[in-house]
Formats: sequence, C-alpha cells, structure tokens
Amino acid sequence: MKTCPRCESSIDDEARYCVDCGAPQTEAAAEELDEYVQRQAQQITGDSGAGRDGSGFGESADAADGDGFLSTEELTDREQLWRRGCYVAGYGTVVVALTLVPQIGAFPLLLGGIVILPPVRRLTAGPLGSPLKREVMAGLYVVLVLVGVALLQFL
Repeated sequence: MKTCPRCESSIDDEARYCVDCGAPQTEAAAEELDEYVQRQAQQITGDSGAGRDGSGFGESADAADGDGFLSTEELTDREQLWRRGCYVAGYGTVVVALTLVPQIGAFPLLLGGIVILPPVRRLTAGPLGSPLKREVMAGLYVVLVLVGVALLQFL
C-alpha cells in the first residue's frame, strides 16, 4: 500500500483518489478533476445571470451561498440595507413575541418575525422552486403582525 502525498493516509496501489482527503493520485485523475472543476465553474458563471432576468428571483436573493443567490459582496447598498432592516424587524418582533408568549396574540407575532428573516427566503426557494419576492415576505410580515396586535388588543 502507498500513502497519499497530501494527507499521508494509506491507500490502495490502484486508487485514483485518496479516500480520506479526495486528492487525485494519478495524472489522469488530476486532469479529470480539473476538467470537472472547469465545467462546474462554467455552469455556475453561466447560470449566475439568471437571477436578474425576471425568472422568479427578481431582485437579488437574500442569501450568501453559491446556489443561485448573490453573496453579500455582490449586493447593492440598498439591498444590504433592506436585508439589515429585515433582520432588525424580524428579531425585534420575535423578542417582543417571546415576552408575550402566554397570550394568544404572541403566536402570529412570532410567525411574522420569523417570516421576515432573510434566511427564510432561501429556505422557501427549495420547495417552491424559487424564493418568494421580498415584497411578499414583507406583506406576510405585516399581515401576521397586524393579526397578532389585533388579538392582543381584543382578547
């Protein structure tokens, strides 16, 4: 058995990749991995413009990862301000709702606070096929907060 030059773990003599770190062990495997990485990079750069063409993403999506969403560095100042405002409103509403938990109106407030948080938008993208627009999220927030406030006032 030979050892991996990258992580020094024991591997089979015929192994093309290390089972521990994934490093290619042959020249052919290294070329294959390089081609794969280049194809993935082209696919990502080719798809990155799809978010701004009205295909459901509309404005930039509120997430910081590589699956169709823009990172924080790529957001405009206005979009960063919107995201920060959503965090403030969401967490503030959640805190207020948690202080009112025994009352029935706290639950719509809690849901409203959760709905406005930017990560929820990313989480809805999987089941729905595309993230909800931020206007929809803000509308849900307003409706849930109004229902919660009404329940707190009248019950």
